[in-house]
Amino acid sequence: MLICFSCGSGAKDKKASEEEGMVIHDVMEIKSEVKDGSSEEIVIGAQRMEQYLELLRGQKVGLVANLTSNVTTVDNRMEDGIKMEVIETTHLVDALLAENIQLQKVFAPEHGFRGKADAGEMVKDDVDTKTGLPLVSLHGKNKKPTSEQLEDIDIMVFDIQDVGVRFYTYIATMHLVMEACAEAGIPLVILDRPNPNGHYIDGPTMEKEHTSFLGMHPVPLVHGMTVGEYARMINGEKWLANGVQCDITVIEMLNYTHDTPYSLPVRPSPNLPNDIAINLYPSLGLLEGTSLNAGRGTEMQFQRLGSPHLPSDKYPMAYTPQPNFGSKYPKHQGTVCNGLDLRNAPKMSRVDLTWIIDAYRNHSKKEDFFHTENFTAHAGTTQLQPMIEKGYTMAEIRKTWLKDLEVYKKMRQKYLLYD
Repeated sequence: MLICFSCGSGAKDKKASEEEGMVIHDVMEIKSEVKDGSSEEIVIGAQRMEQYLELLRGQKVGLVANLTSNVTTVDNRMEDGIKMEVIETTHLVDALLAENIQLQKVFAPEHGFRGKADAGEMVKDDVDTKTGLPLVSLHGKNKKPTSEQLEDIDIMVFDIQDVGVRFYTYIATMHLVMEACAEAGIPLVILDRPNPNGHYIDGPTMEKEHTSFLGMHPVPLVHGMTVGEYARMINGEKWLANGVQCDITVIEMLNYTHDTPYSLPVRPSPNLPNDIAINLYPSLGLLEGTSLNAGRGTEMQFQRLGSPHLPSDKYPMAYTPQPNFGSKYPKHQGTVCNGLDLRNAPKMSRVDLTWIIDAYRNHSKKEDFFHTENFTAHAGTTQLQPMIEKGYTMAEIRKTWLKDLEVYKKMRQKYLLYD
């Protein structure tokens, strides 16, 4: 099998791609997992160009995109009697320009267009060196496109890979883009992509008084929807300011269900480098609101946890966080942490709080364990922290979620596009 990676300007070797955060594993692995999970391969919205190009022709187009916004083509051929499979990946910007679509500018979410900025880091407006297109940051001086930034836009396209977790900010960016487009009378085309954590729904539901950019809607921590479905829910529940609704067209995927296994060909953000990290992220993301290190500053982001204040006999993995790609100032930088290697944990199908519960029990500086404001912003509720502090078990905590989860599942059902 021949594998070819490219980003419009020619093939890149795998090492160079990994340094840019572009590739998380061989495409060969992606395709084999999809084939094992279903009889036909998933066709993402971006690949179904025949469904949306005519909507864009003759229009001035804005694109909300980042490093995940790629179109993959597969060419099966015979060479010397051997079947070869060539896989090429082209960024959507290049693919649209090749079709003579009038791209005006690209709007970039948290982590920037190239996906290199740290979590929460302010990103400045820029110009794409390859195409000369203006790059408008939606994680800098403004998170919502301004009326001035939309003046030369007739239609907007949203194509970003999400991971199905409420505090992962790409869905907040989509909300604000929808709101700005609704106010400006600009239609929005959403190119749908799989949710790698779409096989379950779990966790505490966001309480209205704690909404922020880390959670703008009353949904569970793991929401079980694709971005296309989620946009339909934002519209249908009238969550945009003043109840406005955005004119959206969702380009649906083919051969996808919420239970279909899917491996991301590109890391969606600097600290989610592989499938294991993405699967553990709903459970370990809550550590962002504590003094625990969740692998930032190492090459095992969201695949380990640790702290200098955990006992080495119970937390035998010793590691020292250092500044690296996507983490300029990791927690406990330069200090040896005692921790756990979670790479062999079973695949998550629910939020698992046992790691954080056990870490709190064993932490020698409990008064510094929680960063309360940040923990509440991630959890979406003030109820979780005191339950952990009082020694509640995972089962006892989960019981407090069940009623809200049932209410949400009934609401969600109205907006689903896939089984």
